[in-house]
Parts: sequence; structure tokens; C-alpha cells
Amino acid sequence: MNTTKHLWAGTVAAMVSRTFVAPLERLKLEYVVRGEQKNLFELTQKIAASQGLKGFWKGNFVNILRTAPFKSINFYAYDTYKNQLLKLSGKEENTNFKRFLAGAAVGITATLLCIPLDTIRTKMVAPGGEALGGIIGAFHHMIQTEGFFSLYKGIVPSIISMAPSGAVYYGVYDILKSAFLHSLEGKKRILHMKQQSEELSALEQLELGPLRTLVYGAIAGCCSEVATYPFEVVRRHFQMQVQATKISALATTVKLVKQGGVPVLYAGLTPSLLQVLPSAAISYFVYKFMKIVLKVESTCIVNPIKKNSGFASAS
Repeated sequence: MNTTKHLWAGTVAAMVSRTFVAPLERLKLEYVVRGEQKNLFELTQKIAASQGLKGFWKGNFVNILRTAPFKSINFYAYDTYKNQLLKLSGKEENTNFKRFLAGAAVGITATLLCIPLDTIRTKMVAPGGEALGGIIGAFHHMIQTEGFFSLYKGIVPSIISMAPSGAVYYGVYDILKSAFLHSLEGKKRILHMKQQSEELSALEQLELGPLRTLVYGAIAGCCSEVATYPFEVVRRHFQMQVQATKISALATTVKLVKQGGVPVLYAGLTPSLLQVLPSAAISYFVYKFMKIVLKVESTCIVNPIKKNSGFASAS
């Protein structure tokens, strides 16, 4: 039951955050997948004129189907890996290296389980994707024309990108969180939460507080996106290749650089960052909040907030 609640907290976080930033996600894909050259304002006008307001949420349902399990697995796996490393070390707190290691393991785990839906979504928003007839149609088309394993196209660059992405995303957040909790202000907050445990609302039980949770999540997401964005561009282009003209991820990278130089590997970075900042912030916030609401029990050996406090920790 605790595992189910843990996964559900991540699922709700993904649903809320992805729906909120769907328009920015759509703009990013226009740059990455279609090679759009217009500026943000012009591209926004183009989509609004041709597809209306709903055009900005095109593919969002598929995105939620992909992101919800991906994000829930991410959060759950990170807490699990982190706690297991803590048990193995027998110490009160993981080192920064172990935080990054757990994050990298999370990226690999979630990618292996969720990449088929990501591949289908990319095919749907690519040129000609409208004619495939939605998720089921795109699935059947790929199976019939390219085989089952076409759903795993780009698995190598995906793992190469998601391992460091997970490491940076979760590692940076945990480092920021640890620094605050060890500060004088953080210790005072922990003491206050222990003393007022029975009277605090779910928002007040957020160990970093609502604003700091949002800010730290945004910073972690920004660092992760900048560090791994070129892998994302290569992966998207790799997924769109047909079997007859398929080339390796490395060859795809070389081809892209030859065509547009190194800057092409950062095509769409600005709208991507505009999307990642609120998405990462909201994801962490909703996840931590839902863990408290659902009373997800922590399995950490040492939890400075939960210990003797009488309420569910947000760690």
C-alpha cells in the first residue's frame, strides 16, 4: 500500500506539471522535431492561427501517459535507491557522490521502462504524424512497418542522456536541500515542525517550505536540462529515422553538426528551459505535497524531521 501511494504521488505530480507546461513543451518539439526557424512569438501565432488554443495541448494526453509512469518511477526509484545506499553505508546521510549515483540509476531504470510511449509520441508530433490516427494508430504503424523493436529506437542515446540527467536533477536538489536543513534556519524549521507537528497543515509540513521547494526544484531542473540537452536533440532525431535510412546515434550527431553547426544541438533550448523551470518546480512541489497528503511512510534509517515527530515526513 505504501508503494502504491508513493507511485501515485509521482503520478499526480506528473499530470499536474505536464498539463501546466504543455504549451511550452509543444513549442520545444516544434524546434527540435520539425526544425522550426521562427522566433517564439511568430511560432505561437502560427500554432494559434492554424490549430487554435487546443493546438498548444496537442499530444498532451500521450505526454501524460508517458510522463506519469516515468515520473512516478523516477521519484519512487530515487527514494528507494537512495535509502538502500544509506542502509549499505550505515551512515546518517548519503554523500554527494551517492546522490548522483542514485539519480543516474533512476534515469536508466525509468528510460528502459517508458521509452516506447516516448517514441510513439515523437512519431505523432513529427511531420505526417496527424495521419496515423492517434496513439493506437501510431503504435500499429510502427509495429507493421518497422517491427516491435522500433519502439525502442534511440534507447542508447536515451540512456546516455537520462543517466546524467537523473544524476544532476536529483543530486542538485538533494544537495540544496541538505545544505538548507543543516543551516541554522533549517534547524530552526525542523525544531518548529517537531514542536507543532499535530497542528501543521500539509503545506506547512513541507520541510523546505512551499517557496523553497519550488525554487530548488526549478534550479535542479534547469541544471539538468542544460547539461543534457544535446542528447535530447540527438535522441529525437534518431527516433524519427526510418529503418531504410537508419544511422547510428553518433552518425546522427555528426550529421546534425555538419548541417547546422554545434548550435543545432541546442535548438529549442530557450523554450525548453521556459518549460523545464515551472515543470521541475511544480513536479517536486506536488510530489512532496502528495506524499504528505497520502501519508507515505519514509524508509530512511535516519530522518531528522520524522523521528519522534508524529507526522509524515516530506523527505
